[in-house]
Amino acid sequence: MLTLSASPSFAAITVTDDSGASITLATPATRVVSLAPHVTELLFAAGGGSRIVGAVTYSDYPKEAQAIPRVGDNKALDLERIVALHPDLIVVWRHGNAARQMDRLQALGIPIFFSEPRHLDDIASNIDRLGALLGTEANARAASAAFTRDIGSLRTRYAHRPPVGVFYQVWDDPLMTLNRDNVFSEVIALCGGVNVFAANDTRVPTISTEAVLAANPEAIVTATPGATTPNRALPALDRWKRWGSLTAVARGNLFGIDGDLINRPTPRIALGAAELCRDLEQARGRREK
Repeated sequence: MLTLSASPSFAAITVTDDSGASITLATPATRVVSLAPHVTELLFAAGGGSRIVGAVTYSDYPKEAQAIPRVGDNKALDLERIVALHPDLIVVWRHGNAARQMDRLQALGIPIFFSEPRHLDDIASNIDRLGALLGTEANARAASAAFTRDIGSLRTRYAHRPPVGVFYQVWDDPLMTLNRDNVFSEVIALCGGVNVFAANDTRVPTISTEAVLAANPEAIVTATPGATTPNRALPALDRWKRWGSLTAVARGNLFGIDGDLINRPTPRIALGAAELCRDLEQARGRREK
């Protein structure tokens, strides 16, 4: 995934990004622009937070990221501002940033790394590769190893738990979910869950209420500002309460997971996974003996 080639004057750094393209830097990057919130978190995890000179809206973690100058959002980038920052590396979200603007960025000749983690292992790999580009390999290896240990611990603990059918509600109007081709579906499996819409051909499909009723999930999960707590209202899931025969409703298995911990492919997803695993254990405990 990455190689180092030395010469008497410098050590060129070459890595392969998530699009399959090779990026080569003559020296470690010192001025980086992050064009996705998850990228900002990954750069901090890799030890390069102080090198980020520009970031997009919602780059809010860790706290230090909130002070980074903004260069737009995933829909509209301020290309002039990006150029004025004189970055020696731009890290983008391949499917989150507008393709037309990506073409214009590439025309500038600034090295671009595409970050698109689709699996849990990709998160650790992104941290390691960004660490190589930043020259902060030791920090990156420590962060990626800690994440891998956290995920491994959860995988070991829940690998043989009875399966729980899970519907993950991304959005309620229109009703949307995720198929198998994403990190959170892998988190569901990690906890011993089964994504009831994993086989859908669309990565983020729009589905019908009837499809959910037919799938009859044992648990319904959605992203919320904070984790599920006793007696806490979950407005996004209220629609399901009218179908009392739905297994998830009948057993009280409507769960909210802190969205910041599950919507971004960063080390914090290990915390979101731990929350989901606890919720699915509750669902198992509510089965008839």
